[in-house]
Amino acid sequence: MKKRFYTNTLLLIAALVLAPSVFGQAGLSPDTEVETEKRAQTGMKFLSTSVDARASALGSALTAEFAGSSTSMFYNPASMAFMEGQGHASVGITEFIADINYNIASAAYRPSGGNYGVFGISVMNVDYGEFIGTIRADNEQGFVETGDYSPSALAIGLGYARSFSDRFAAGAHVKYVSQDIGDGFVTSQDFASGNVLSTENYSQSTIAVDFGIVYATGFRSLVIAMSARNFSQELTYVRENFELPLTFQIGVAMNLMDLTNMNTDTHSLMLHVDAQRPRDFAEHLRFGLEYTFLNIISLRGGFEQLGQDEEQGVSLGAGLKYAVNNIRFGADYAYTDFGLFGNLNRIAIQVGF
Repeated sequence: MKKRFYTNTLLLIAALVLAPSVFGQAGLSPDTEVETEKRAQTGMKFLSTSVDARASALGSALTAEFAGSSTSMFYNPASMAFMEGQGHASVGITEFIADINYNIASAAYRPSGGNYGVFGISVMNVDYGEFIGTIRADNEQGFVETGDYSPSALAIGLGYARSFSDRFAAGAHVKYVSQDIGDGFVTSQDFASGNVLSTENYSQSTIAVDFGIVYATGFRSLVIAMSARNFSQELTYVRENFELPLTFQIGVAMNLMDLTNMNTDTHSLMLHVDAQRPRDFAEHLRFGLEYTFLNIISLRGGFEQLGQDEEQGVSLGAGLKYAVNNIRFGADYAYTDFGLFGNLNRIAIQVGF
C-alpha cells in the first residue's frame, strides 16, 4: 500500500511539472491547427500583481504553502488554515514600475482554537499617481487640458479557511474589487464658449472569488495544492466587455533537507514550484527556494515567468523573525529585476500571536 501511495504521488508531481505543456495545447484550433491563444484580454490587471515581499522573493510560487498566514489570502486562502498561533497581521508596500505603489494589509484570526476555522480580512490599494487630463481640440497644440486626475484601484476581501484533517484544508476569499480612473472626464466641449457638452465616468467594480485546497501527502514534507483566483462575472467598461484575470495554479513544495541527514530544526531549504495558467497570458512555471536558519533568518530567490521571454527576471529577498513572550515579529524584503522598467522593491512587516 505504501509503495503504491509513493508511486501515485510521484505520478502526480510529474503531472504538475508537465502541466504547462498540456495547457499549451488548448490554444490550438482543431480546424486550422493554428495557435489561437488570447493575450491582453482582461481588465483590472492589478489583481495579478504579487504584493507580498516573501512570496515575491520566491517567484510568487506560494500555492503549496502549508502553514500559511493572513497573506495567504493573496495566493491560496487554504494555507491560512494551518497558520501558526491564534492570529496574524501584516502590512506591506510594493514600489512598482512607473512610480505605481501597491499598499496591502491583512489579518487573520482563529477563534475557539480552530474549531470554527480561520477568518481573515485583506485590503489592497493601488496608487497610480497624478495625471494631466486632456481632450483633442482644433488649436495649435491639438489639445486642451481638462485638469488633473488620480486613478486608483482597491480590493477588500473576507477570507475563510478550514482544515478537515491534519493534512488537508480548503479555503475561499471573497473580495470587492474596483478600479477608478476618474469621473467627470470631458469628452465633448464647445471651445468657442468653453461650455462642456458631455462627460464620462471611468470606474468599475464587482465581486470576485478566490479558492484553493492544500494537502500534505505524508511523504516527508511534500505538499501539493491548487488554487483559482479572480472568478467573477463579465463586466462592461464604457463600451467594451472584459473579464478579470482569472488564473489557475497548481503547486508543490518540499523541504529538501528531508532528503539529507541534516537537522531540519536548524536548517530548512524549501523548494516551491507552481504551474500557472492565466486567462490572458502564456502558461508558465514559477519556482522559488528559501533557506532558513534556526527559524530566524531566511534567504530567498525565485523566478516568476520561467520559459517566457519577458522583462520580469529573477527575484531575491531576505526575512527575519523574532519571538518575544509568544508574540512573533517579522520583516521581509524582496528585489525583482524588471528589465527595461528598472527594479521592483517590496517591504512587509508582520506580527503573530
